[in-house]
Amino acid sequence: MRMENALFEIMRLDDINGNAIDSTIVDAACVRQYVQQAAETGQRIYIRPAEQ
Repeated sequence: MRMENALFEIMRLDDINGNAIDSTIVDAACVRQYVQQAAETGQRIYIRPAEQ
């Protein structure tokens, strides 16, 4: 699997208990955008390779 074809699951985490609130599957090219948005808003996220 080439990195540009890799898929990742990005989960938004609850600020209080850290549980996943929701998740989305994105390709590697989109991960940076989600990370930057989370950093700007102070949102907690967890990123892991998506199961295929």
